[in-house]
Amino acid sequence: MLSACAEEDSDAPSGWAVNIGGPAYTALDGTEFVAEQSVSGGELGKIKTVKGSQDAPLYHSYRKGDIRVAHPVDNGSYDITLHFAEPNDIARDERIFDVFAEGERVADDIDVMLWRDGQVRAALTVTVPDVVVDDGELNIGFEASVGEPLLSALSVRGKVRRAEDWQLAWSDEFDANGPPNENNWTIEEWAAGVVNDEDQAYTSRARNVRVEDGHLVIEADREDYQGALYTSARLQSAGKADVLYGRIEVRARLPRGQGTWPAIWMLSSSPFTYATTCTDDENWQGSADCDAWPNSGEIDIMEHVGYQMNHVHGTVHSKEFHWTIWNQHKGRILLDDVTGEFHVYALEWTPERIDIFVDDTVYLTYFNEGNGWEEWPFDQPFHIILNVAIGGGWGRAGGPIDDSVLPQQMMVDYVRVYAQPE
Repeated sequence: MLSACAEEDSDAPSGWAVNIGGPAYTALDGTEFVAEQSVSGGELGKIKTVKGSQDAPLYHSYRKGDIRVAHPVDNGSYDITLHFAEPNDIARDERIFDVFAEGERVADDIDVMLWRDGQVRAALTVTVPDVVVDDGELNIGFEASVGEPLLSALSVRGKVRRAEDWQLAWSDEFDANGPPNENNWTIEEWAAGVVNDEDQAYTSRARNVRVEDGHLVIEADREDYQGALYTSARLQSAGKADVLYGRIEVRARLPRGQGTWPAIWMLSSSPFTYATTCTDDENWQGSADCDAWPNSGEIDIMEHVGYQMNHVHGTVHSKEFHWTIWNQHKGRILLDDVTGEFHVYALEWTPERIDIFVDDTVYLTYFNEGNGWEEWPFDQPFHIILNVAIGGGWGRAGGPIDDSVLPQQMMVDYVRVYAQPE
């Protein structure tokens, strides 16, 4: 077992955060949201309750309509996080808008209800990294194609950097061609449909998983195999690299195309720790009768569904907050190119908090509020999982699988686990 957060870059420009239509508010991560200023246009609205956020007061007010933000900031590069919650009982495609920063479109076709899993009055955060200000004023605007834009809160921050005292505790650099190192990874073999209604079979064949030219390659393809129409691979490190606190980095390049669903994620290495309805040694994954999931937790460092290219998701699941009751805590970050470029997908995990990154941008933080294992099962060793699913409930949410793009690969340059010195 490997035992062990983010620091603001002292050279980064100072940030700013505003609670749209609401009073000053200090978020759990210490961000000071000022009462509304530097915001013009739009109509003020209120929401009484919002699910899916530890900072619900940020979503109790909003503006909709012709909203403009203009605020003086130091010149530099910023990460901008937009906070939304759909206030009305509407259907998908009834509110669609774009966001502009410094005259450039940085997010297009936002459908708040759809992007928040079809839920209304639920918190949605969208992070846009690397917005450059060179004239001393940050300008943000909105343009609707259907309905009216809306905004609940906005935060602007400089970069964060990895703490310098992290020490490498374990890694796989994927330097030797052939099968993955069996001392580090177990390759799982599953039929289609075991979890998430996924369409692929997971195999251990070199066709689907191998180390090649310095990278782990997980390849998904269209083929008839043991009753499935697709094949791919899933690796996990349970019993070989179990992690309790620290920093995990995975440098990877993702597959493309509708129907692909790559993930870098974690599950408990002792899945029955908080289970209440399971039998001893039950094959719990995909079981409708065993509550090892969500009770014992899940951390999604990266998920990407191919029908929304370059949208990367981070999520935490627990008994109290998980996707089957649609109140999970999650973040979304918009990137330029996840299939042509490698990015570092990272997690920093302490007894107090979880931070999820892409490169140097934090896009999800979840806190231990001291309310017990139902909200914080993250006090036990977890293991790392790397996989590419095809289809499944989320992979097919944007339409049928596009067979023409297959085969597709997720390429992993390295997996590294860091700990802090005692």
